[in-house]
Amino acid sequence: MIIDYLIGSHPADMDADLCIIGAGAAGITIARSFIGTSVKVCLVESGGEAGEQQSQALYEGSSAGALTLDPGSSRMRVFGGSCNLWGGGCIPLSPHDLDQRDWVPHSGWPIAYSDLVPYYMRARAFCQIDAHEFADGSFVSPTTHPPLDFEQSKLVNQIFARSPILFGEAYRDELDRAPNIQVLLHVNLLELLPTPDGAVVQEARIGTLGGYRGTIRARQYVLACGGIENARLLLLSDSVVPQGLGNQHDLVGRYFMDHPSGKLGTLSTDAPHRVTRPYDRRTGKGSSPTFPEIGLSLQAQRRQRLLNGRVHPFGVEGPLPNGIRALRELRAALRRPVQDEGALLEARLCEALRNGPAGESFAAPTESLGTLALRLGLGIGDIARAFVQKIADKPTVSSSHIELVGFFEQAPNPHSRITLGPETDALGQRKVNVEWRLTPLDHHTYRSAATLFGNELARASGGSFELEPWLENDDGATPEVHGTAHHLGTTRMSDDPRSGVVDRHCRVHGVQNLHIAGSSVFPTGGWAFPTFTIVALSLRLADQLRSALATCESVGLS
Repeated sequence: MIIDYLIGSHPADMDADLCIIGAGAAGITIARSFIGTSVKVCLVESGGEAGEQQSQALYEGSSAGALTLDPGSSRMRVFGGSCNLWGGGCIPLSPHDLDQRDWVPHSGWPIAYSDLVPYYMRARAFCQIDAHEFADGSFVSPTTHPPLDFEQSKLVNQIFARSPILFGEAYRDELDRAPNIQVLLHVNLLELLPTPDGAVVQEARIGTLGGYRGTIRARQYVLACGGIENARLLLLSDSVVPQGLGNQHDLVGRYFMDHPSGKLGTLSTDAPHRVTRPYDRRTGKGSSPTFPEIGLSLQAQRRQRLLNGRVHPFGVEGPLPNGIRALRELRAALRRPVQDEGALLEARLCEALRNGPAGESFAAPTESLGTLALRLGLGIGDIARAFVQKIADKPTVSSSHIELVGFFEQAPNPHSRITLGPETDALGQRKVNVEWRLTPLDHHTYRSAATLFGNELARASGGSFELEPWLENDDGATPEVHGTAHHLGTTRMSDDPRSGVVDRHCRVHGVQNLHIAGSSVFPTGGWAFPTFTIVALSLRLADQLRSALATCESVGLS
């Protein structure tokens, strides 16, 4: 059942066996795992079924330090979570990503790759990519176009599968029909209230922007609100435990990571489409196509003591033929303007999260449709040539050059952190402050990997590579990178409470019935898109919760 607290009647204080805060990829995965069971689940979502500015504003905060990261535009507060904006990319981490590496401080997961494999297998069905097999750090399905051939000790092609679904859209009706699931929309967690010793969460205090206040009492609780908000909610739960839940060692919010991205240089070659075409995500076939990405080999990482990373070649169009320009301007003129609040919000967030070079934009032209049609007719030869190019599986407009954009693992850093700032939001809750910091290892990785990527791609394409100026000197300047909204690490996993917020089962150290789901538990992130691993870990956590709920009564949590 779905209950929207902004419309119609809603229940007073609620009781459940399992309370999940956050209906994104992690929360929906866990809730769906209990459909058809006797477990009463309450799934709490701050947003509605479409994006709204008043809910989105609750993500706003501040950014400190040389690297800026806007928490208000890097996530989406809506049923289905930020995956409403995702590109569908699914790829497993590699065993190496989970290992302790002597050149990466604070690396190493308390679980092994083999612990994840059975849940990766199940995650394929949830993401509706079960037609594809996977190996270590890659899928093994053939791609539409053969990728470039590299020296395997330097670069490797790793294959990802693209999920065809948005989780909120795909699983909404299942959750709505399930008699044991209650989905609460427009409901915000204000605080988790524990027993006086902080060892057991007794209730979740909730509220709405409309002024409603209430509680949810459950046997087990899960925070599944993303890499920034999970930490924020633990820190806000401070009325009984002053430093916040799970924060006895001042670790909540620390080790904040993203996948930093930036332009590494320019590749010039006589046939740029031979480089870009295999990696062009617009050319996939089938409902869940696979695509290669160019990654650093394990040997290169070890040899040069680098973090993991990948590079994507983006073709930059040369001058537009007149006919193609007229066609694109006509399409812009005929395109209906977006008026819906949710669609406008999605468009704004997508632009804020855009990676790669921006193509030429075409706003609605000032010319009449008749003039545009005339220009189109005069340029019919350009359109015919573009059609022939498309039939030959080549770009309709030739690229003048290729921009190489890197995407990197970030080194775990306790000084990169989420804290509570002095300002408050519309609910009276303190907003976050993001202090995103890199380390010398990050800087070393960008410089060394950029040269390796550029030189090897130039060799493979018979071209030349020009490094970006910011990478030429080791002068301590701030790297020209930005975030990719893959927020990781702020409630990291460790068997030792002095080095992590949750244990290997994602249970908060020192709190018997509180668990964390999502990428905030990642000790390291590799370069892989995190969603596939988030789903796998959430399925694993659902199994742990079944066991925990079966023993709750024996420890007095009935």
